[in-house]
Amino acid sequence: MKFKFSILLILLITFSAFSQLKNKPELNEDFMDMGFGIFVHWSMDSQLGSVISHSLVGASDDYVNKYFNELPKTFYPNKFDAEEWARLFKVVGAEYVVFTAKHHNGFCMWDTKTTDFNIMNTPYGKDIVGELVKALRKFDLKVGIYFSPEDFSFIHKQGHLISRKGPMTQVTANKELFEYDKTQVKEIIDNYGPIDVMFFDAFQAKPMAQYVHEIAPDIVVTRGEMNTPEQKIPGGAMPGPWETCMTMGTQWQYKPTNEDYKEGSELIEKLIEIRAKGGNFLMNIGPKPNGEIPIEQEERLREIALWMYVNEEGVKNVRTVPTIVKDGDMWFTKGKEDNTAYVFITGQENWFKGFRRNFLLKNMRSTENTTISVLGQNDLVVEYWPENTPTSRFIQHEDLLEISISRAQRLYNDKIWPNPVVVKLTNIEFITK
Repeated sequence: MKFKFSILLILLITFSAFSQLKNKPELNEDFMDMGFGIFVHWSMDSQLGSVISHSLVGASDDYVNKYFNELPKTFYPNKFDAEEWARLFKVVGAEYVVFTAKHHNGFCMWDTKTTDFNIMNTPYGKDIVGELVKALRKFDLKVGIYFSPEDFSFIHKQGHLISRKGPMTQVTANKELFEYDKTQVKEIIDNYGPIDVMFFDAFQAKPMAQYVHEIAPDIVVTRGEMNTPEQKIPGGAMPGPWETCMTMGTQWQYKPTNEDYKEGSELIEKLIEIRAKGGNFLMNIGPKPNGEIPIEQEERLREIALWMYVNEEGVKNVRTVPTIVKDGDMWFTKGKEDNTAYVFITGQENWFKGFRRNFLLKNMRSTENTTISVLGQNDLVVEYWPENTPTSRFIQHEDLLEISISRAQRLYNDKIWPNPVVVKLTNIEFITK
């Protein structure tokens, strides 16, 4: 009997060792509903306008010494206003914000007891993570934390070469680093919880994901648990949840020189493509060293804000259309719980207020209960053009559904709308080939 009990115990321990915790299914569903989040890359080396953290790899001893010992002494983001950030993110239509609490350099943007290499030991001397978390909650935004288990400061103190692929850079090999990271993550959760989302950026992120599942199972882990393609969008629809993270320009952190920003319309169309393929878009910004959001980035956020204010119904709480993702210049999503289709019409230049255009849909069929509308407008009036009736219409042909719509709402002073128009069709039948 004792022998059988021992065998059973060994099997249970073995099973436990190889079993892995996962995000709760209902939390994954909630995450997929969100659709759009803001990523914030910011650390003390924003003062240099350099790539965040990575300049330490291959750096001379003099550079490393100045970076760790001198650079914190000049970090003074006195223009940082957490509520101003949160207010802008809310207007943009984001549902969650993921902030770099600790990047690879090991510099902590919160008041931590684990290391002196943190925001409290700078001229600023205030808890940035704490301020931002409070502001996000005030504006009903989900709180996300980016955390790098790779820590250049820590491994440098251990005497190891600073590298992302060195033998002791990963928590799977460096047990002391693993315990240090766990202490920091628990500190963040205890101090600022409840945290909604965590993003672990490391080649070996799974151990940290498992640790969070153990101590805080109501947190959704993105990187470390799900697919998080970086700077690219998958070629086709993927089963959720997944998340594309992407910069506005070419660099994650603030780049004051030689930057090449995407246009606002391009960012909007990337959001549309990602949602049509079933993912979330985590769009990055990089604040200036003084804490302000650069005007080039704010301009793009404001352009997205206007578009989302009109069209967010087609972006949030939606899923992929089962039969097709795209047809020509049109992308599609569907209501999560019903047969409502959202048609994102892109590639339309110089669409003047009040002018009508027709489009053909081959992947869906109307029913006797189908209705049609353009998101954001009432279809009743065109400003200064009373004889124009902008009612949206549709005709079901044998093999095609023809929709006829007018861009009736005046959103820009020049009366020309350059960004995608979204058509809502209710009680649609999706055609399967």
